Amino acid sequence: MTAGNNGASKPEDDDPFGYLYEDGRAAGATPPSQGRGYGYPGPAAQPGVPRTSYNQVRTVGERQYGQVPQQAQAPQGQPTAQYAAPETYPGGAPTRQSAPQQHSNGHGGHGGGRSGGPNTKGLLIGAIAVVAVVVIGIGAALMTGGGEDGKAGNRSGGNGGATAGESVKPSGEPSAPENPQEPLPKQDAATLQLGAPAALGKDIQGAEGSGGAFVTGFNAVGASVTWKAKVTEPGAYKLYVRYAIPAQDANATLTVNGKANSNPLGLKNFIKSTDPAWDKNWQTTWAPVTLKKGENELKISCEQGNQCNAILDWLEVRNG
Repeated sequence: MTAGNNGASKPEDDDPFGYLYEDGRAAGATPPSQGRGYGYPGPAAQPGVPRTSYNQVRTVGERQYGQVPQQAQAPQGQPTAQYAAPETYPGGAPTRQSAPQQHSNGHGGHGGGRSGGPNTKGLLIGAIAVVAVVVIGIGAALMTGGGEDGKAGNRSGGNGGATAGESVKPSGEPSAPENPQEPLPKQDAATLQLGAPAALGKDIQGAEGSGGAFVTGFNAVGASVTWKAKVTEPGAYKLYVRYAIPAQDANATLTVNGKANSNPLGLKNFIKSTDPAWDKNWQTTWAPVTLKKGENELKISCEQGNQCNAILDWLEVRNG
């Protein structure tokens, strides 16, 4: 070992990786067992000069990357490759082959190979198709579900009645009440039970009673008409009376089921007539009455203190 050699007579022996370089191989460096390939050529070996670095500074343009050795040159008339990937050399790293994508008028190829990345467009189209199918299915179920449910309800019921969850179409006609109320009573005064000196009269026009009859002679104490009126429901009602006066106020006593009202029945000149003719003064009055269910006795009479100069046409009970 000398000071300038550091113990190695050959540079390739000094560097255990000398076989990787072209000059090392030319100098006889032996690669290890199963060795593959070698690197770029280094500087020429100089006997007796120790190698200090294998990353030598070279003149610009001296090292030619991508050059193909003479024995790798293409035959005459064929293109020469300017670059060859390391995996193309014998023993190079294998690469994953991917099928080239074909493009023609915007349509992709239909080959069996995979493209370089995931087919996101296809996944998106598939997802949209699935959502569309679900929406269509739900819409169809909603459109046809009501009819099928109605049929199933009719089949299961067996008696034509409505089942749970099934709506019933309302009837357009009003239903009749279970206990229809009879029409409220109305009767001509001339057909009632008369108390003297009350009597029938037909000589005044405008009376609405049968045959134009009415009750006259009512202007004396003791005169009366008694009516048996029947109602189906107890409660408050109104008793209407049609009468005529000689353009002067009159009144009478009203008795319901044997009890006289504290207030007299007013037979007033509501139309403010000044003509004393009877046929010019037909008008109507009413008084509140409380009736029981069934038959009720209503009596209109001329008592002491009443001004009874009037004639009576008809009586009617109305809802109060």
